[in-house]
Amino acid sequence: MIGAKNKLAILCGGGPAPGMNSVISAVTIEAITRGWDVVGIYDGYSSLIKGEKNIVPLTIEMVSRIHLDGGSIIRTARANPTKSEEHLSHVVNTLIEMGITHLVTIGGDDTAYSASKISEYAKQILGIDFFVVHVPKTIDNDLPLPEGLPTFGFETARALGAQLVSNLMEDAKTTSRWYFAVAMGRTAGHLALGIGKSSSATVTIIPEEFMGEEIRLQKIVDILVGSIIKRLASGRNYGVAVIAEGVIEKIGVEDLQGLDNNCYDEHGHIRYTELDFPNILKRAVVKNLADIGLKTTIVSKEIGYELRCAPPNAFDIEYTRDLGFAAFDYLQNGGTDAMITIQDNQITPIPFSEILDSKTKKTQVRKVNINSIQYQIARKYMIRLEKSDFTEQIDLRKMALAVQVDPDKFIKRFEYLLK
Repeated sequence: MIGAKNKLAILCGGGPAPGMNSVISAVTIEAITRGWDVVGIYDGYSSLIKGEKNIVPLTIEMVSRIHLDGGSIIRTARANPTKSEEHLSHVVNTLIEMGITHLVTIGGDDTAYSASKISEYAKQILGIDFFVVHVPKTIDNDLPLPEGLPTFGFETARALGAQLVSNLMEDAKTTSRWYFAVAMGRTAGHLALGIGKSSSATVTIIPEEFMGEEIRLQKIVDILVGSIIKRLASGRNYGVAVIAEGVIEKIGVEDLQGLDNNCYDEHGHIRYTELDFPNILKRAVVKNLADIGLKTTIVSKEIGYELRCAPPNAFDIEYTRDLGFAAFDYLQNGGTDAMITIQDNQITPIPFSEILDSKTKKTQVRKVNINSIQYQIARKYMIRLEKSDFTEQIDLRKMALAVQVDPDKFIKRFEYLLK
């Protein structure tokens, strides 16, 4: 590639996130201004793994105002080129055939891992220097950035999610009902916690509360039932619970048996994506409340898809333009094999080798730190059974009276949640 004109390709992988167009815009403008050719690759790795060249030349005129828009002008897909060496070979060779010298990938953990493998394959198998940089994107906020540094798209998704939940809370208050809102986040609870905290939801449940343990569905049900009772004892018969979808993967398989056969794959394993988790919780909580003589209207809802292609807010527009500039600046100066970040107002690449788990060799997942002050404050403002509820006799009697049981029976039913 010595002496060849630099040609940069941009590719988006995984689910959408607000700000993708802004990264595309910034990278394109900076590269063209410095005499590089730029192309966008449609639909992630979908065409490349088949050896197809599904691209579009990008110009400054095309991208100058797209930073205001949600979605991605080159679309995105979840195709995984690391599933086989044949796929990797097709991707790398197709890029080389098109004269691509540099690649900017925009995506989450899977896209970052794929980017690292593409660079590795080019160097180790083909002996070619192929320059790759990854821009971290996901509304789940679960990529291994330093604590407190968000992935782009998260802040917009949190803000819109909080607005939706605030609307649900007002509806709940007006109609005397509860809402169970399950928020996206397969492996971490950042989005659910961010939405719950920002909207002052009644209670939020995230998978990090149960690290290292498999739980029974009944435990989640009792947390929700306990919150409903505690709130009822204070004179409020309404509320909103925000639950991270990743909680379902903490629940023992035995509690999910007897579900629709469509929820199982050909090996008999549960397809979590096919489960209607909000309704599973709703039915179980309604039954448990009925068993203790309470009738409550509960509406289940999923929050996620309506957040992913929202127009980015001011934070994400500025953040993603900075990241796009930083990604090109890094490549222009000979950088490669890293995820781009901005820390302390400095461009700070994190080498791919540092974001991979030493055991699985996959991209690490950033979990919510439940020992952080941010999480502790969030818990303080939730309506949720706490140790003090079982020691303060007046509060205990109010809750027991709300369900017409003896205080000792109330303690026996719910005290295990605090262990």
